[in-house]
Amino acid sequence: MTRPAAILWDWDNTLVDGWAAIQAGLNAAFRAFDLPEWDRATVLSRVRKSLPESFPPMFGAEWERARDIFYAQVRACHLDVLLPMPGAVAAIAAAGAIAPQAVVSNKQGALLRAEAAHLGWAPRFGTLVGAGDASADKPAAAPLLLALERLGVPASDRVWYIGDTVLDMQAARAAGCRAVLLGDASHDGGVNAATPDAVFADGHALEAHLLSLAKP
Repeated sequence: MTRPAAILWDWDNTLVDGWAAIQAGLNAAFRAFDLPEWDRATVLSRVRKSLPESFPPMFGAEWERARDIFYAQVRACHLDVLLPMPGAVAAIAAAGAIAPQAVVSNKQGALLRAEAAHLGWAPRFGTLVGAGDASADKPAAAPLLLALERLGVPASDRVWYIGDTVLDMQAARAAGCRAVLLGDASHDGGVNAATPDAVFADGHALEAHLLSLAKP
């Protein structure tokens, strides 16, 4: 692969493990509605779309009450349980040496930016686009195109969007970008289901490739 013109990152399960907070928020909402709680594996396999898209089918007319319960619980704990994914710090550093970078996530924008600031990563990204920041959320192209507009980089196959799910790969293609899978997508049907343009086992493998691209 040639050196990218820009690198866009997904957030959860790509750069960070914040699933404990998401699980806590979901289960707080489920308890309030007398619904069965989800274990971590279920959360990993089912959480894809942004909350405004996923909660109405789950909670019906009272989805906004469920939303408020979810966010209250997440805000109470998300910074305490947030962990970088293996190799994420090194991969971000390697990416920053060769291209402008940004984050595009289906996590609420305010929560996303708070987490990036908490980790000290915010200065590494030209912008952090979360759910609700663009006219539509992933898998639509809109949030990726917004991030690229803010970076001043046109969409093309020289822009990488790096994520961990089928939805991320769909968003990359919708925006005309290169779909790069991080991990094996075992929680989402596997690599064959994701059909990425490129795949890296983890952040360490990605870092090594980015460093090779940085060599003259």
